[in-house]
Amino acid sequence: MFPPDESTDARRPERQQIDARALVHHLRRLARADDPPWLHAEISRRMAERLPVIKLQPERVLQWSAFLGGSGEDLRQAYPQAAQLLVEPVPALRERSLAQHKGWWQVLRGTAKPSVSLPQQAGEGVAQLLWANMYLHLSPDPEALLKLWHRALAVDGFVMFSCLGPDSLRELRPLYEALGWGLPGPEWIDMHDVGDMLVGAGFADPVMDQERITLTWTQPERLLADLRALGGNLSPARFAGLRSRAWRGRLLQALEGLRGPDGRLQLSLELVYGHAFKPVPKLKMAAETRVSLDQMRTMVRGAGKE
Repeated sequence: MFPPDESTDARRPERQQIDARALVHHLRRLARADDPPWLHAEISRRMAERLPVIKLQPERVLQWSAFLGGSGEDLRQAYPQAAQLLVEPVPALRERSLAQHKGWWQVLRGTAKPSVSLPQQAGEGVAQLLWANMYLHLSPDPEALLKLWHRALAVDGFVMFSCLGPDSLRELRPLYEALGWGLPGPEWIDMHDVGDMLVGAGFADPVMDQERITLTWTQPERLLADLRALGGNLSPARFAGLRSRAWRGRLLQALEGLRGPDGRLQLSLELVYGHAFKPVPKLKMAAETRVSLDQMRTMVRGAGKE
């Protein structure tokens, strides 16, 4: 659920560490941006290239964090007849998504007005595809989020998502450590842990993949501007106060050490991609088992597809 009860963080130290309050401020700030984060459109395109391996043609597509995901056009091209459902994590992004989509369905013939809701308003079994581009790594409780995705999917539907992996921005960690500045970003969860979480949430046949890319800049000022456009440092171990101009000057100077042989500043990103299906639910058998008529119909339909 979003945002989670912060008291659970102390009981789950192995979970990806995200400051939930900082995340809300981060999302509100991004909601005021002119466009979605610059990287997300490219990641969406790469995700969309993987869709042909899935034979299912969804009637309803649910975009999780639709505005920041920047995937609307990719999904409309992939599934032009599908109804679009949009979920936004905070009210500010919901308002932004409503404003962004106002009127476009009147221009595109045969396109229905999209439904925009908050996570707690997402229905059960409402979509055959749940699409979440570059959002899972923001969640303070990814296990709870995956269970929410599972609930929103119809039986035999599938989830497809992307997120940052633990090696992202790894060049900044020794730089911050040497200067005594704490962590430059959260400790994101590993690809294999995400796969285990998918199974734990009730998904079947998870497929995980990763990709590493190197971003380069000519000037440290541009590097900082692009990182800010992607978001902020959500680590609870980050420096808690406001930074000074003197600190920014030291950071810009330290970033010069990231120049590679070609003279450009370099930072690495680990991108994690995944998809999985929501299978027909299995009943726990006992001496006496009660099954509703709807459950029986679902199981029969599922058995007929095997």
